[in-house]
Amino acid sequence: MYYRTQYVSPIGTLTLASDGTNLNGLWIEGQRYFGGTPPLPLAEEQALPVFDAAADWLERYFAGARPAPEELPLRPLGSAFRRTVWQLLCEIPSGTIVTYGALARRAAERLGREHVSAQAVGGAVGHNPISIIIPCHRVVGASGSLTGYAGGVQTKLWLLRHEGADTSALSVPARGTAL
Repeated sequence: MYYRTQYVSPIGTLTLASDGTNLNGLWIEGQRYFGGTPPLPLAEEQALPVFDAAADWLERYFAGARPAPEELPLRPLGSAFRRTVWQLLCEIPSGTIVTYGALARRAAERLGREHVSAQAVGGAVGHNPISIIIPCHRVVGASGSLTGYAGGVQTKLWLLRHEGADTSALSVPARGTAL
């Protein structure tokens, strides 16, 4: 059985999902792949310790602190490849921006492969089921384009600015799926 609750944040209502012990999902209202994992339906539940811990983490984050993802029991559901990419996302420091290509090189190294495509990494980043806490918003295109954020490009830009990232060289795509 999986459970859900909601958290009202400065970027909109967030839905959190848990297996009762671990945090399995966190989605921004209206984002692509909303609730993609865990399997639906989710039972409404407010009183789980993991939800209290996640709410505390989010309160501190939105207040300007930089809590670490490791503070929470995270268990995103996905393939081994996707879980590797999501772990690499957790290693990107707050206020830092990396490219999909750089993340692909790190994934190849971690997986002991000669090469991992930036597109494959982009697919894993885009399907991250625990937004904000697993910081997929810190990844941008090679040209500095704010592409690939399921929560929308304006939310991605807001989160980066909130963390103090230098966004002056970043660009908003004129068209595409990130808008």
